[in-house]
Amino acid sequence: MSSNAEVRPPLPPFTRDSAILKVRLAEDGWNSRDPEKVSLAYTLDTKWRNRAEFAFNRAEAKAFLTRKWAKEHEYRLIKELWAHSDTRIAVRYAYEWHDDSGNWFRSYGNENWEFDENGLMFNRYACINDLPIKESERKFRWPLGRRPDDHPGLSELGL
Repeated sequence: MSSNAEVRPPLPPFTRDSAILKVRLAEDGWNSRDPEKVSLAYTLDTKWRNRAEFAFNRAEAKAFLTRKWAKEHEYRLIKELWAHSDTRIAVRYAYEWHDDSGNWFRSYGNENWEFDENGLMFNRYACINDLPIKESERKFRWPLGRRPDDHPGLSELGL
């Protein structure tokens, strides 16, 4: 799994507050759209299922993220804690993006995460559905990057 040099707080066992922080840190990472940076949150032997695609290590996860953000332009994501236990976190999320033709989508999903003792994710299971939307229906309009602290979350947006 991970080496002792790789530690990603907050660490298990998770409390509600530390799980919420872990979710926000993951959201911030993904909103950076930096595959190298994001991949470092996962163990070297991480296992992913993302839609019908699988990754069996950190390098494959990084390659997946590189392909994802090459296709999904203007990507903006909001994650929200759904449930947690000592080493597991379940989230729901939505993100907005457009393709090369300018078609906008809001993608909705759920993820189940499992962490090692160093706070690195070793299992990630994602289910996602894409809803075509008009540009005028977008709700995530902050500048690219981290969602501002005062921007509403999923529950506040009715999503």
